Amino acid sequence: MPVEISYRSFEFPDLDKANEDGLLAIGGDLSIERLKLAYSKGIFPWYQKGMPILWWSPDPRMVLFPEKMIISHSLKQSIKKQQFAVTVDTAFEQVIKNCSETPRKGENGTWITREMKIAYTSLHKAGYAHSAEAWLDGNLVGGLYGVAIGKAFFGESMFHHVSNASKVAFNHLVGKLRSWDFKIIDAQVYTNHLESLGGEMIPRSQYVKILEKALLIKDIPGSWEKRE
Repeated sequence: MPVEISYRSFEFPDLDKANEDGLLAIGGDLSIERLKLAYSKGIFPWYQKGMPILWWSPDPRMVLFPEKMIISHSLKQSIKKQQFAVTVDTAFEQVIKNCSETPRKGENGTWITREMKIAYTSLHKAGYAHSAEAWLDGNLVGGLYGVAIGKAFFGESMFHHVSNASKVAFNHLVGKLRSWDFKIIDAQVYTNHLESLGGEMIPRSQYVKILEKALLIKDIPGSWEKRE
């Protein structure tokens, strides 16, 4: 049974209180501090327009370790051709807007509500949310965004308008995360797409232990646009 949380309290219930689908809590808000706390505990918000905020911590958990990224033949060809120009943190608001507007197979509407876009844009301005972008002839054709705390990156959503665009952007970002010694990319829930990139399912208990270690290594918040 999910626990109802208030606007006043920043506490979350223990993860073992989540139901079999991973739903842990209902309510609260999407303030920067609450979002940072949630991610640091392995919890994320996911809900539809018109619903209360729902907080999740599924078991098992989909993750990708940066050193285990799988580069398919078609992705290698796209990278080799230098088909796309790739940037980081140059168009966060455009990326989240495209993610919210891109139709998803088997989904009606979007979970990236106006409230979510405002909240994650605020996180971006505070230096905790980041995007990677793929450009073709000056047009944004693919990208992704997520949250970074310590040496953990929490992927939220990606989109593409041209084949392989989001994968090229993701590969570029993963390369950056490897070079910056990030320990884990949280992909949250299973998809075939993520599995094809090297994602794997692990028990929540294992995920939490890895996350705790990753958070012990501090990383300075801020824009990644010019970070080497």
